[in-house]
Amino acid sequence: MPRTLPSPDGLRFAFGTLTVFPVEVTRWDRGAARGGMLCAPLAGLAVGVAAAAAGLLLLFLGAGSLLAAVATAAVPAVLTRGLHLDGLADTADGLGSGKPAADALRIMKQSDIGPFGVLALVFVLFAQVAALAQAYDGSWARGALAAVVSATAARLALTLAARAGVPAARPEGLGAAVAGVVPVGAALAVTAVVTAAGAVAGAFGGPYDAVRTALAVLCAVAVAELLLRHCVRRFGGVTGDVFGGVAETAATASLVVLVLG
Repeated sequence: MPRTLPSPDGLRFAFGTLTVFPVEVTRWDRGAARGGMLCAPLAGLAVGVAAAAAGLLLLFLGAGSLLAAVATAAVPAVLTRGLHLDGLADTADGLGSGKPAADALRIMKQSDIGPFGVLALVFVLFAQVAALAQAYDGSWARGALAAVVSATAARLALTLAARAGVPAARPEGLGAAVAGVVPVGAALAVTAVVTAAGAVAGAFGGPYDAVRTALAVLCAVAVAELLLRHCVRRFGGVTGDVFGGVAETAATASLVVLVLG
């Protein structure tokens, strides 16, 4: 069990690979990758706090909820160099091509974005901004909570996608470096902790918000799991692009759930 616990190397791996924060990754072995993927929700928490801060600053300066929502959605893209959105677009192009796995993977490696990728980006970003604007319309606290929960849930989906039993589609790349490194029990434990933390954070808005926030986390990882399994069937495993697509899918699903009801 001790070898599955997060370490300083794991934290550096998580922040150094999943964000643009100035963190030097000193180890790239499977042990560091395991710790990094277990710490992924912590990197998401940091990204979410930064996103919420940007939205709240604009609200404080007199901007409306829509502009605050745009800023909140933009910050995670900036703090990840757009890699998750790029992964979403490439995954959509690969899946939409309808070609065999090898050809689909080749399409995903190309630098251009095809029509399926463009559509995926447009609808996902529209959904995120619309949901965040609705959350900010409710109150500044709901908007901030939505920003933090969605970013954390997105990285939790990465922890689950890196669990044992999920193969890599290629022998190289970030997907191969982290595929299968997280023990299933550890992934489930992190999921339970993040879900409980979400419920506690939502409880400040009342019992209903506590339940809704916990459901948002669970629905996010459930929808991400559906995409993950489909990608494994189609591509034979995961890639860095698939991880990006899974993260953006989870973030969007959590935001939608948070503004329902």
